[in-house]
Amino acid sequence: MRSRFWKYSLTALALFLILGNAQSQSAIELMEDSASWLVEAPHFGGATAEEAMETALFNERNSSSLRLVTIADSLAHIPAFDLYCGWDTQNLFREKNARDHVDDGMKFILSHDVCDFVYPTNGEITSVFGPRWGRMHYGLDIDLETGDDVFAAFEGMVRVSQYHSSYGNVVVIRHNNGLETLYAHMSQRKVKPGDHVEPGDRIGLGGNTGRSYGAHLHFEVRFMGEAVDPNLIVDPSKKNLRDWEIVLEKEHFDHQVVAVDSKAIEARRSSSAKYHIVKKGETLSSIARKNKTSVDALCKLNKIKKSFTLQLGQKLKFK
Repeated sequence: MRSRFWKYSLTALALFLILGNAQSQSAIELMEDSASWLVEAPHFGGATAEEAMETALFNERNSSSLRLVTIADSLAHIPAFDLYCGWDTQNLFREKNARDHVDDGMKFILSHDVCDFVYPTNGEITSVFGPRWGRMHYGLDIDLETGDDVFAAFEGMVRVSQYHSSYGNVVVIRHNNGLETLYAHMSQRKVKPGDHVEPGDRIGLGGNTGRSYGAHLHFEVRFMGEAVDPNLIVDPSKKNLRDWEIVLEKEHFDHQVVAVDSKAIEARRSSSAKYHIVKKGETLSSIARKNKTSVDALCKLNKIKKSFTLQLGQKLKFK
């Protein structure tokens, strides 16, 4: 309790000093600044150990205009502000301390009505949560085609909207119960930090950006920065919630990775498909010429149309 009091006090003092000459500055920008005072750290999270240490290539700076003058304003407008004691729009998962909060079990209300949840995209599971190639895969991979709609699963507020070297175009939404959902590898983002979203609101378009092999949506559920198996919450076969509530315990955040022979991993990589990363000014025609293939073949392999607008950093399969 005393630690939380001091966190609130420091945040309130910092906000007071800034507001002296920045009354018109948006609330989300103020909370971005306060996050950097606490600690500077790279973005965390992702499907592999390498992804956990990568930093963003681009951060979305535009944000919705809310005015948070006091701590009471933050508590009233920012979901689960009392748990996180801050609003960080720069780092994906700056802190990882879920175990310190769940103790012997923490109940999360997921839904009060059938309209409180929407499956994030209409596709089948291609990869589950758990060890993969000797590393942890922290979410569900859901099949889709580039340009398909991606929806917010629950009501909440967009905390992160950015381009990340591993996640590609990624959006993180914080929900009122304290859980956060992540949507990665999208071709486009349709929301910005501070936006309020309802279940089923379009937040982006499916794609193949970042460290991705084939168009799909990478979907994660996290609490206090730590991943929990989405399959405990969502039933992919029914595309619905398993229950209206869930109780998370410390064991739900203990993820063990089964060791795999590094030579076997390298052999699998070497036999995998070949990809081209889209650079500035490139077109489907120029990419096809560089990789000795045709535009029709590129479109078929990547499930896109010839009129599709390429995104910087997007991966296109050419073999």
